[in-house]
Amino acid sequence: MWRLEMERQTIPHPILLEARLIASNQILLSYDKRTDLASATNVSNYWIRSNMGPVGIASVGMSDALTAENAIRPDMAMITPADNSMMRYVMGFRVNAMPGIMYTVLPCFVNLEGMTGYRGENWAPFSRNMFFGM
Repeated sequence: MWRLEMERQTIPHPILLEARLIASNQILLSYDKRTDLASATNVSNYWIRSNMGPVGIASVGMSDALTAENAIRPDMAMITPADNSMMRYVMGFRVNAMPGIMYTVLPCFVNLEGMTGYRGENWAPFSRNMFFGM
């Protein structure tokens, strides 16, 4: 277990800098480094936690473990590049974020441009990955 955690910390990977609600059903995701397009646009590499459980755009509650079964599914949302930077993406949902609910975006397995195989989290203590539905 300790060895796996050390490997995650030493493999270079992009970190989510900010997740910002830009429309009632869209989130702008901004990374600190250029990402691999395939892993950054794979919705199954994302979880959204809410303080009210899996409601609205959220797939998990506050105490739920992140598993493949409760990741965002392709029938719930899609991710597209916001521009050509390979660092900014828009996640659009079929439903709206619920007003007043706190959401946290939790990406995992997003690789740096030209790389594959990263198996850890893509957020850090400085990530601004929380927002309220409006």
